Amino acid sequence: MPVFLSEHLKSIYGEKVYRLSLSSGCTCPNRDGKVSFGGCSFCSEGGSGEFGAGQVNPDLDAQMKEAKERIRQKTDARKFIAYFQSFTNTYGDIDRLRNLYTRAVNKEDVVALSLGTRPDCIDEKVCDMIRDLIKIKPVWIELGLQTVNEKTAENFNRGYKLETFEKAYKMLKGIGAEVIVHVIFNLPGETKEDMLRTIGYLSNLQPALDGIKIQMLQILKGTKMAEEYEKKPFHLMSLEEYTALAKEALEILPEETVIHRITGDGPKKLLIAPLWCADKKRVLNYMKKELGMP
Repeated sequence: MPVFLSEHLKSIYGEKVYRLSLSSGCTCPNRDGKVSFGGCSFCSEGGSGEFGAGQVNPDLDAQMKEAKERIRQKTDARKFIAYFQSFTNTYGDIDRLRNLYTRAVNKEDVVALSLGTRPDCIDEKVCDMIRDLIKIKPVWIELGLQTVNEKTAENFNRGYKLETFEKAYKMLKGIGAEVIVHVIFNLPGETKEDMLRTIGYLSNLQPALDGIKIQMLQILKGTKMAEEYEKKPFHLMSLEEYTALAKEALEILPEETVIHRITGDGPKKLLIAPLWCADKKRVLNYMKKELGMP
């Protein structure tokens, strides 16, 4: 069974490590016209970082302070991951990004830097920047793959082919970055076999994959997928169905793969379906019992 992130980090740092959800101010080539307009059909206007402190304040120090204060209302957190989550965080002026990420990773209580991005926004200049950042602290690059099914990817407007992912993956592993891949289950038209094929593909990557994030598809207000779902509803898995599939996925993945996420609750104000995703406590309690999560 692969290890879950919380336990993995505790084994390295001796205590729980918390994410600071931050904004780099980047947009996405799948939104501004370089690749396409509108983004992936499941993606909301705020991107994946709906709750990020960066959605409110563009100043990095202020963002980090706000994010820490939010976490410390409930914990005595001392160690953090600087997580630039929303949109494409390697897309933009490289000098500005280098300065921003260098400032973040040099904070004494930050143990790692995590950048969410797209495979088609990884090039030599970006790799040079990441290579320099790795000299300071570990750097995680989170790539939004979602599926290896090219037809599915075309339908949700991913905007790149699998070969682009493979090229970016090899470049990143070649410079010593830790790569985490995002996968979404229950994309329209995909069968159980399609979803497990994506997991099988990732389990066989060489060099080996460092981490994975898996989540259930969520239909969010204001998205293209919400429009499609309203016109032609399709089956969305129950919590029990999703958990059973996640269990099969975990059995396929190598033991050294770190599970960064096995579910996601998303913004309740935007969630149309499945509504069980909004009940975070119930979801986590059930999945912990069924999957043996810490």
